[in-house]
Amino acid sequence: MSKSSRRRARQTQSQPWVVYAIAAVLLLGVAYIAYNLLFPAGAGGAKQWSAAPAMQIDVNRQYTAHIQLEKGTIDIHLLPQAAPITVNNFVFLARQHFYDGVTFHRVLANFMAQSGDPTGTGAGGPGYFIPNENDTAVFDKAGIVAMANSGRDRNGSQFFITFTPQPGLNGDYTIFGEVTGGMDVVQSITLRDPDTSPTFTGDKIVTITIDES
Repeated sequence: MSKSSRRRARQTQSQPWVVYAIAAVLLLGVAYIAYNLLFPAGAGGAKQWSAAPAMQIDVNRQYTAHIQLEKGTIDIHLLPQAAPITVNNFVFLARQHFYDGVTFHRVLANFMAQSGDPTGTGAGGPGYFIPNENDTAVFDKAGIVAMANSGRDRNGSQFFITFTPQPGLNGDYTIFGEVTGGMDVVQSITLRDPDTSPTFTGDKIVTITIDES
């Protein structure tokens, strides 16, 4: 066999491996695209959705959220009859582990502690908005849990817990829960004002679990 024949033979033998490599790359690409379609991610790697979740809760049942921080656990009695869309949204996001690892990015003394933004900037959310609800409820005590928003009917995933009564907020934010345990944990959340360009991240939510009864 001549040198040119041997060269052609070696090239012919190596071609199947090239085909296999190309096929493997294509399969990985398809798998990556499929994963991102099934589990879309936004800024910071958080899941995103194109629309609010369908109603999954039973408004006649009781729902309690347990926000686990490294400092302890905050128990929140949710208000599905007063704010069904909001509670349904919060329960959905919690069960999707959307809040895992999210920080309390805005915590102001004698005011409130705000969380729910995976980007930690105050501009993040789940990819959709839900409307305001429960407009007649009032911020008359510490431990009120409400949605933060960027304007009326522009609620997403961000929420806040009050440190003190805040009557100035009445009518503008959806109240959907009240702290029933762990208020000492709420009061211990590290203060952090984004307007001062802090060099540290806020206290992190480990996870949020939901009890239904």
